[in-house]
Amino acid sequence: DDVVVEVGPGLGSLTLGLLPHCARVVAVEVDAVLAAALTETVADLAPGLAHRLHVVEADGLKLARVPGPPPTALVANLPYNVAVPVLLHLLDLLPSLRRVLVMVQAEVAQRLAAAPGSRIYGIPSVKAAWYGAVRRAGVVSRHVFWPEPNVDSELVSLHRRPVPDGVDRAALFAVVDAAFASRRKTLRAALAGWAGSPAHAEAVLRGAGIDPALRGEALDLAGFVSLARAAGRMRE
Repeated sequence: DDVVVEVGPGLGSLTLGLLPHCARVVAVEVDAVLAAALTETVADLAPGLAHRLHVVEADGLKLARVPGPPPTALVANLPYNVAVPVLLHLLDLLPSLRRVLVMVQAEVAQRLAAAPGSRIYGIPSVKAAWYGAVRRAGVVSRHVFWPEPNVDSELVSLHRRPVPDGVDRAALFAVVDAAFASRRKTLRAALAGWAGSPAHAEAVLRGAGIDPALRGEALDLAGFVSLARAAGRMRE
């Protein structure tokens, strides 16, 4: 019964595999030629399922709406250079999404699923965690592609969970951006510009129960939520 958004369907191999198992597939394709060909491909190879397909010619990063019933799942083969911005945009645009499975460059997958304390834990890790539980779901060898890329790929899954109460996305993301802008700095120093001064940053950190001498990679999502909440209380 899923309504699936597929970003980057290309020639339609995955689309044809999805259609028998979904109530509807909304395929978002930026290439006009491929978008037009996809409709014809499905009509030729799966005529009994063609009514389940809706093709949207659009850039996934600029997508403003998805027609029809609210989508429940996202499947995407994301361009390596914009994978994180596209994923975060779609998660924000489509709050009805419950499940996500995307293929990205292996390095990006590792960053998205990284745990606090890891040297690769950072902005993508925290922002993805805001939307749901993220895990690496499998390696895809470069040898299965033609032409063969210079990197391996990985699947990343995300299962949506309710967002934390008492803080909005923009406020949290602003704290995260500031905390990781200079990874070597302590939170007191890194958040000085965001808070207005090092002293104000320290006051907010202590209000959240966080050691000002820590660095951004030490905080999990809950820590950043506490920090954003403390900042909100101090501004009231």
